Amino acid sequence: MNLPIVYHPQYVVPLPDGHRFPMSKFRLLYELLLADEIIKPENVYTPEFPLQQVLELIHTSDYITAYCQGTLDAKAQRRIGLPWSDLLVKRTLIAVGGTILTAKLALKYGLACNTAGGTHHAFPSYGSGFCIFNDLAIAARFLQQLNLVKKVLIVDLDVHQGDGTAYIFQDDPTVFTFSMHCDINFPAIKQKSDLDIPLPEGLDDESYLQILAQNLPDVLSQFKPDLVLYDAGVDTHVKDKLGKLSLTDRGLYRREMQVLSVCLAAGYPVASVIGGGYTKDINSLVYRHSLLHRAAKEVSLLLS
Repeated sequence: MNLPIVYHPQYVVPLPDGHRFPMSKFRLLYELLLADEIIKPENVYTPEFPLQQVLELIHTSDYITAYCQGTLDAKAQRRIGLPWSDLLVKRTLIAVGGTILTAKLALKYGLACNTAGGTHHAFPSYGSGFCIFNDLAIAARFLQQLNLVKKVLIVDLDVHQGDGTAYIFQDDPTVFTFSMHCDINFPAIKQKSDLDIPLPEGLDDESYLQILAQNLPDVLSQFKPDLVLYDAGVDTHVKDKLGKLSLTDRGLYRREMQVLSVCLAAGYPVASVIGGGYTKDINSLVYRHSLLHRAAKEVSLLLS
């Protein structure tokens, strides 16, 4: 199987030097995947902007309008943590479209990867923690609305709890939220996922992977989703500035192989997004994000 990749190169947002969330990583990731022949140009898909009514499946119309028009108050803007610009609005919207497209491709091909996505701190009426619109939640609900899926499992392995996603689906039996995250990390106030696994500071590769292996197969067999949305945040890395866990590059690759192979071997399609990662060493960060796509290519070859 040729691995479908979703990328949108026309919206790269320049941010101030030294910012903890460099937007250029998306372009650099795409270029690295091409250079290392992890992907082929003919397998790259470009998303479209979602309509406002699609965003309104999760977010309030007032919040959507205020953000897109740049009229959020200063406190709400600080909570997001990114300087507003018209280009960032476009980048945000196309990223949501990218996760929706990735999910559709996963249903068609069994596995697809986004080169962005994972904005799991966004709540219905406000953004938080560099997250503006919750692409995971929007994609899940939109595919349900289209009757393409009934049940969605969100596997969130970003180092931070997916609090926005947990809140959105807290009373929804059709979406199962599974979060493994550093217990003492952001957000200070956690929401209730269907399964939360708080991890101790400094957890290493072996312990992390063992916990994952003890839980993911059971979640799959009990919930039996029509689609898995996988947030593969690399801020679990030992050198991440915001992480507080101790996974290595090898540990991250093994994690991606574990998640993808377990899900696909059991017959569950997977749509993956890259999630968080924070360091001034942009090349190292981009390589860590590429581990998801490297593992996806390996798994697709093994199962083809």
